[in-house]
Amino acid sequence: MEAASELALRLRAAANDRLASYEPLALVAAPLLVLLVARALHAAANAVADRGLVAIAIAAVKLLPGVSGYIAAEKKKVVDKMQSGGAKNDRRAELPTIGLAEQVIEELETLKAKDVDWQGKCSGTVYIAGSESEGHFELINKAYSMFSHTNPLHQDVFKSVATMEAEVVAMTAALLGSKEKSSGGQICGNMTSGGTESILLAVKTTRDYMRSKKGITKPEMIMAESAHSAYDKAAEYFNIKVRRVPVNKEFLADVKGFKRCINGNTIMMIGSAPGFPHGLIDPIEELGELASRYDICLHVDLCLGGFVLPFARKLGYPIPPFDFSVKGVTSISSDVHKYGLAPKGTSIVLYRNHEIRKHQFVAVTEWTGGLYVSPTMAGSRPGGLIAGAWTAMMSLGLNGYLDSTSRIMEVSKKIQRGIGEIPGLFVIGKPDMTVVAFASDVVDIFEVNDIMSSKGWHLNALQRPNSLHICVTLQHTTIYDQFLKDLQDSVNTVKANPGPISGGMAPIYGAAGKMPDRGTVKELLVEFMDSSC
Repeated sequence: MEAASELALRLRAAANDRLASYEPLALVAAPLLVLLVARALHAAANAVADRGLVAIAIAAVKLLPGVSGYIAAEKKKVVDKMQSGGAKNDRRAELPTIGLAEQVIEELETLKAKDVDWQGKCSGTVYIAGSESEGHFELINKAYSMFSHTNPLHQDVFKSVATMEAEVVAMTAALLGSKEKSSGGQICGNMTSGGTESILLAVKTTRDYMRSKKGITKPEMIMAESAHSAYDKAAEYFNIKVRRVPVNKEFLADVKGFKRCINGNTIMMIGSAPGFPHGLIDPIEELGELASRYDICLHVDLCLGGFVLPFARKLGYPIPPFDFSVKGVTSISSDVHKYGLAPKGTSIVLYRNHEIRKHQFVAVTEWTGGLYVSPTMAGSRPGGLIAGAWTAMMSLGLNGYLDSTSRIMEVSKKIQRGIGEIPGLFVIGKPDMTVVAFASDVVDIFEVNDIMSSKGWHLNALQRPNSLHICVTLQHTTIYDQFLKDLQDSVNTVKANPGPISGGMAPIYGAAGKMPDRGTVKELLVEFMDSSC
């Protein structure tokens, strides 16, 4: 013991002798300087990890004299091209001096005549068959008009709308596992304005729930690169870090990749059923096991699949587990305005229990206007949309949805087989539902898209890999053979005459996919939107 004490005294004396030649201020400042350098290095390492060396190098190049001006000029050319010459100068900027009264209907008809002829040739977009003046279309339009003046914000006045909303939520929950014993029997939720709001609410609610439960103040969420861009919007809105994981060779969420990203700040993972790009269902059961093991939340994006997969399963299609019957699933988003055949602007967000959902609500107690509580992002909401969704579900019933699902699933499989038979094209993955994505290793798929556009088709252009997809709706059930014929002809045209057509978007799509500077691509999108609205 004495030897150790003596050694300590000797070391202390040696240290004092060595440091005696330094100014006291320098001795105090040195550790602080080291700390600052360490923090700077840590910040730089994070920047490289988040943005990559290429993006940082390109950002530095942009600072060189003349470079920024050249880039701005080139961006303007691209934005003008994306606008396709559309002018905003003929838009009204003031109220008419004398109101048009009922003559305004003629103005509406003139404006509507400028829309694309969407019947049958749009990927997704309009999910109801027929025209707006007949059948199911006409029925939900009538329901909307009956309740167009209502607002569920005033539940005491519009009790009918409050009842319909509760019933739409309950019926949707029943489709997605609320009646299963494994769901826990507390599934609850709300109607929203669309899939994006449902996603925003689910992410915001999970953030606040996990902050309350685990004290997480720097939240992170994990998702596959195929997850919908609405999650990036949610992350930006709610200050959440995204850890994006590449898909596996089957283009599905990589469970092992997700596991590697989990840390003490992880609040949730995202699974898609199916994912928007390729129509593939992520391994929800495996993600659920991972969520349960690490005590984090799992949101399942059923915006596309919520009103197809339950019925496809009943029809005998091999649909893997995807809903609240899966342990670990804490929230689900499902759009009624897609395959639920309801009017645009209707979606559902559901939670496994009330403990989670309570974090969705905003309650204000100190406002001079009184006590205030709101369940969703919007305060006032159009009761007509709720009535339209309720009408769609009640009028169709189980048999109606089974019939529509049978028709679109059958046509989807025919389109999938037909694309596989076109030389030079191949289907991406093994579509589980009604989205069929396809690519080519022979022709420029974006040039094919331009030819299809000239024939009146409106498909979705994808990237990584460059590809197209068609989201099959009831509108396609009578003309799918025309789609396959036009697609075959378009491929043949590009094979015979490779190269972009005049006015086509292929060069822009292709260049955007190859640009290493994703920041410039982002700026292009923002400038396009800024000039469009």
